[in-house]
Amino acid sequence: MRGRLVLALIALALAIAGFGVYGALIVTDGGSTSPTPTPRAAGTFVFEPAETPAPETSPPVSPAPSSPPPVAPPAAVQATTQATVQATVQAGDPQEVAVRYLAAWQAGDLAAMAGLVSAPPADFAERHRRFDAELRITAPPSLTPQTPRRRSALEAEVPFQGVRQITGLGPWPFSSVLHLVRHAGQWRVRWTPQTMHPSLGEGRSLRLTETKVRRPATLTREGLPFPSGSRAGDYFTGLEGTTTELKLRELPSGRVLLASPSKGGEAARTTISQDVQSAAAHALDGLQAPAALVAIDLRTRQVRAVADTLGGKGAFNGLYPPGSTFKVVTAAALLRTGLTSRSPVPCPAAYTIPNARRFTNAEPADRGVLPLTTAFALSCNTTFVQQSYERLRDGGLRAEAADRFGFREKPGLSSCRIRPHTDLNELGSDAIGQNSVQASPLCMAEVAAAAATGVWKPAVMTERPPADSPPEVPIGDEVAAQLRDMMGAVVTQGTAAAAGLPPGTAGKTGTAEVAGGHSHAWFIGYRGSLAFAAFVQNGGSGGATAAPVAARFLNALR
Repeated sequence: MRGRLVLALIALALAIAGFGVYGALIVTDGGSTSPTPTPRAAGTFVFEPAETPAPETSPPVSPAPSSPPPVAPPAAVQATTQATVQATVQAGDPQEVAVRYLAAWQAGDLAAMAGLVSAPPADFAERHRRFDAELRITAPPSLTPQTPRRRSALEAEVPFQGVRQITGLGPWPFSSVLHLVRHAGQWRVRWTPQTMHPSLGEGRSLRLTETKVRRPATLTREGLPFPSGSRAGDYFTGLEGTTTELKLRELPSGRVLLASPSKGGEAARTTISQDVQSAAAHALDGLQAPAALVAIDLRTRQVRAVADTLGGKGAFNGLYPPGSTFKVVTAAALLRTGLTSRSPVPCPAAYTIPNARRFTNAEPADRGVLPLTTAFALSCNTTFVQQSYERLRDGGLRAEAADRFGFREKPGLSSCRIRPHTDLNELGSDAIGQNSVQASPLCMAEVAAAAATGVWKPAVMTERPPADSPPEVPIGDEVAAQLRDMMGAVVTQGTAAAAGLPPGTAGKTGTAEVAGGHSHAWFIGYRGSLAFAAFVQNGGSGGATAAPVAARFLNALR
């Protein structure tokens, strides 16, 4: 075993110091020797010898009998080998410099890189920074050295593979070579622009270009172009019919090194309905305030229309207090405690929660005792605050909202939330859609759809729900039937009676107070195969502003 170690060390010393031996002698179990090629695994720094093989026709030359090669005792050979290796490392070798240079490059340490370069240009660091900035490279490259090669006693090279990340294009693999020279007793990198990338030599350069190209327009579910002036904002890629194509080119050859994926192919169809989208867009005509109207199919919950001037996809993930439209959720929670739509409930002009704050209605009159349906249709705040205090103060309101109507953190298109109340004042405000209750128009359209069908399901914009879509939640047939009666009364005898809504419409108005500004106007509901939500930011009264928007939308579909 000791003999094999000694011979291996001899081979290592010859490979590092002499660079003229192609293999190591391996002692077999029988004591014989055979040449074995030097391993060449990627990333392993074992220098190959200078390429000076003898001609194939030359016969082997035997040493003269009078000059036999000296043979040192094993102990002396081992000592000599160790001294040679130690002297090589102490003097500095190309392997050590290459390792340090590539490690500094991966770490983005330009100063350390320059310190390992023989005569670096004055703008060494700036060239690297400019190269990265011009090509939108987001981080230092990842680098993998390949098998090094020794060209002579004064020159060596280390090929390496690298990967850069380009914004908009992704990973950009490349190959280059680290050239090393021995100067004044030290090994250093001989840097040229090709060290950064081989395409930077001989008058060549790299350029990232952006080109506007046509792409297939996104289509409605019928295969038609979106209606002009659809107010769909940035929900559907391709509405403008162009996209930005990125290409990394080598100049002046014009060779493309990297390009963004092609946007060609067939035009994509959406779940949007041509007629429903057109009606939703025109329903917002004439409004001075930002607004949104979304509509979803009751059976599939596919989005059939989204008209949005809120900006930033506000119709789907903007969060606004829903005001009295949230009373659909509060009513469902109360019905679950034993109340019915016909239960008599008081609707005073004002109600003060015991040891807490005072609540009032939009209309100051004391309406006495009314059926719950009538209190709902007239949007009586005091009724819902009092009943929530008496029946839901142990957490029933938030449980109803979160567990059955989607007011929780969840995957999906819509956004809505409610926090646990910390005192009775918060409970009273939450019950009428203020305080911690916030929702997007799409979330409230999902609430209307749940009341219409008896099942809460998230809205989708695909033919089938995504794999991570939340499961549907039954809200109960009896509860849903009573909610439908109550929402129908809003249109026939309540706060939306004067809005011009077509027969068969059911819904709920909402006027959400906003600190320091005009109230938000809401109307949610359903008719036929659609559920919808109309929202006007700082639009004032839900009955006077949002319900007429919904009426224009539904009347355009008749």
